[in-house]
Amino acid sequence: MDPLISDPRSGGVELSASERSRYARHLMLPEVGPEGQRRLKAARVLCIGAGGLGSPVAMYLAAAGVGEIGIVDFDRVDFSNLQRQLLHGTGDVGRPKTESAVERLADINPEVRVTVHETRLTAENAVAIAEPYDLIIDGTDNFPTRYLSNDLAVLLRKPSVYGSIHRFEGQVSVFAPHLGGPCYRCLFPEPPPPGLVPSCAEGGVLGILPGIVGCLQANEAVKLLLGIGEPLVGRLVHFDALAFRFREIKLRSDPRCALCGESPEITELKEIEFTCDMSQPNVPEIDVHQLKERMDNPAPFVLLDVREPAEVAIASLPGAVVIPLGELPTRLGELDPSAETIVHCKGGVRSATALEILIGAGFTDACHVQGGIAAWSREIDPSVPLY
Repeated sequence: MDPLISDPRSGGVELSASERSRYARHLMLPEVGPEGQRRLKAARVLCIGAGGLGSPVAMYLAAAGVGEIGIVDFDRVDFSNLQRQLLHGTGDVGRPKTESAVERLADINPEVRVTVHETRLTAENAVAIAEPYDLIIDGTDNFPTRYLSNDLAVLLRKPSVYGSIHRFEGQVSVFAPHLGGPCYRCLFPEPPPPGLVPSCAEGGVLGILPGIVGCLQANEAVKLLLGIGEPLVGRLVHFDALAFRFREIKLRSDPRCALCGESPEITELKEIEFTCDMSQPNVPEIDVHQLKERMDNPAPFVLLDVREPAEVAIASLPGAVVIPLGELPTRLGELDPSAETIVHCKGGVRSATALEILIGAGFTDACHVQGGIAAWSREIDPSVPLY
């Protein structure tokens, strides 16, 4: 495999005495050596996301001596991030993630340039942001940005090092049609229906998992930059943390792919239409302020919580009846169809689904809470933990 960093670009790059000491263990490797370390110093890598995956990716690339690391993120550090996002510490809660990332990476390696793009990646700004970089690392946690970053990499002919995590499982691949492999759309032409795949916020994730998957992504990035080893082009590695089992899956390019196939239909970047809101038009809903009024009113009603018991143990509302969404169809007999029923979950996705089940079962006076218990914590009672 040819390295991504050409000789002319790295040829004018010199290693200082302190860098030779810092990277001594690299310099001793015949596959890296001084020439490879100069390639790393000349390299430019764009990390999309500074969260669970972006944290280990950025930290290990900085430690490895990648010359410029770009970080795209517009989020702020939340207390619930600290379980897995090691770029950020307790004192960073409330700060932009780009700010704490810059400080952490500078502490790891002050020789590395960190360029921040404190913005949401969009079809309008993506090309201008990504063009100067040699490869893109996908540390996204939502489908619109994942598809956008994939399309961006393909159109700019840059490798995309993909990673994703869910609960106790993760996967890694390198999508690079110009290197003979498939792109993300070859596997998944379109995003899944809203609500089918829960986010980490809805489904949870083992805090160590993104560290493992992110390190694998960083490993692939360094191999590509140096031109060593066998990159995960045309292969996907799945990791099961509970079984501690790695499984390799062969991938093929799809000649009918709308992006990289024989007759591509996608020739420019477009925003991906995707929403986590599963509610339907005219489905009754109330906001948390209206729920507060109902809870302060002596008139009886049933507050139905359709979250999982582990979530209820973290944060709950007084007097709620707990029936997890997955159990609701078989436990409808525990509820009174004639009673006023108000359904809530974490953010409003599961409660909207539950409401449709209730209405279909003949519940005539039911609604769900827009924004769920997360909105309650933000707007009504901050003592209710966000998670």
